[in-house]
Amino acid sequence: MKKILTLMLAAGMLLGAASGAKAIDFKASGEWLVGFGLGDGSLIKDVDNKKRHHEDTFNAGQRVRLQLDAVASESLSGTVFFEIGDQMWGNAESGGALGADGKEVKVKNAYIDWMVPNTDLKLRMGLQAVALPNVAGGSAIMDGDAAAVVASYQFNDNVGLTALWMRPLNDNYAGRVYGDREDYQKNYLDNMDLFALMLPLKFDGVELTPWAMYGMQGKNTRFNEGEVETADGALSVTLPGYLPGMNFGPGGLGHTGKAYGSMFWAGLPISLTLWDPLNVELDINYGYVESMGRYDALRYNDLTSRMGSTEREGWLVKALVEYKMDWGTPGIFGWYASGDDGNVKNGSERLPSIAGAGNFTSFMGDGNLAWGTGYNFYDNNLTYAGTWGVGLQIADVSFVEDLKHTFHISLLGGTNDPGILKKYHERTGEWMAPNNPEGTTKVGRENLYLTTRDYALEFGLLNEYKIYDNLQVNLEASYIALWLDKSDDVWGQSLTGGDHRDIRDAWNVSVLFIYSF
Repeated sequence: MKKILTLMLAAGMLLGAASGAKAIDFKASGEWLVGFGLGDGSLIKDVDNKKRHHEDTFNAGQRVRLQLDAVASESLSGTVFFEIGDQMWGNAESGGALGADGKEVKVKNAYIDWMVPNTDLKLRMGLQAVALPNVAGGSAIMDGDAAAVVASYQFNDNVGLTALWMRPLNDNYAGRVYGDREDYQKNYLDNMDLFALMLPLKFDGVELTPWAMYGMQGKNTRFNEGEVETADGALSVTLPGYLPGMNFGPGGLGHTGKAYGSMFWAGLPISLTLWDPLNVELDINYGYVESMGRYDALRYNDLTSRMGSTEREGWLVKALVEYKMDWGTPGIFGWYASGDDGNVKNGSERLPSIAGAGNFTSFMGDGNLAWGTGYNFYDNNLTYAGTWGVGLQIADVSFVEDLKHTFHISLLGGTNDPGILKKYHERTGEWMAPNNPEGTTKVGRENLYLTTRDYALEFGLLNEYKIYDNLQVNLEASYIALWLDKSDDVWGQSLTGGDHRDIRDAWNVSVLFIYSF
């Protein structure tokens, strides 16, 4: 009898829920990716004549994204966005080994959209995709998922306003040893909060969105930068003034008396279509992160150290000019970003960022769907920091129905003072490697550290064929030729690490199947 009553109660609850949900319209969308890749994404060949990396030349993998929208009305809806993967075939940890059954279901986004009654004010609250306004090669500062609140208001057809608050980090600091405690000050002063205002302006043939973002990071957040794994970005690399591959001296990261440190970014993306079919895009960015203590940098000629600043301040200008034609869209693009000088005492002069997604190039940028088929095939140099580049592209060339091609060639170099290598850095290649010490690449990481005397050349070809309306196959090929100055006053004198590193060119060929609905 008790079981019967329990079942009846459960049935009543289900019926009640069903009757209450009649007004909700559920919509589903998704994307399946299955890819096969051949190549070597590492720019490091060996260290002291020993092979550095052991990744497979051939990899296969997959990723599934499923979005479910619960729409109550034009003024209220909720969205949950699931992701399964990345699953590398044969890998047990990701669920790609014999038997599958991987625990790889992740919540990518989960938010609600609603409008304030009797107003045109729109709000989005929750885990969501956040991209700061950008044109010409994607955002170099922030384009990723974050916990945030976004409010937007459209005054008229020409002027709008968007306000943003997001919290990339909080309650991750494990504390430190103090007396008989191992978790002293756990979760204390370890939050990072960012506030932005954006002013979208649209006129006939002209669009621009000036924006500014101010942020604060607690004094213990800086430790989290190196300890907390994030799905987007690599904050330990893109925020502080440490130099890539820098060895800390005996004192490591020094103490700071500041409770919070300031961060600031500003940008001006401009899009001009008034001369259609000519399209012109220009994007200007500036960023600053306040020093939060100092660090010990080892000298290159002995084991002594000198104090370096954790401040970081830099800028970036990038542009695209293209002309749309019947058979394709030829164009020219370029960028220039500030680079480090030869003095660690004043911090870094590279543009700081949260989670960049630069996409001018494919292999060294955020190219083909921002997804790689292997552990070392993922995109790199997504922030443009410390580099310059110029390139030619021919996009969306089509001579056969449902088949189009995009080709680009890019010459890039560094804007960092080579004197910094002679004084403080490790042996040739450590900072050039597109792989972290664990042999994988972190999305958004600054992997390309070039001096003013170093260059690289990338070739990229993307072929896209629509098999069905919802099924597409992409064939992509990329190659990076790398030239480093190995003279005694550049990479040849960087003996801090004590080893010798050989470099090599990087390449990949991949086939990607995309089913979307």
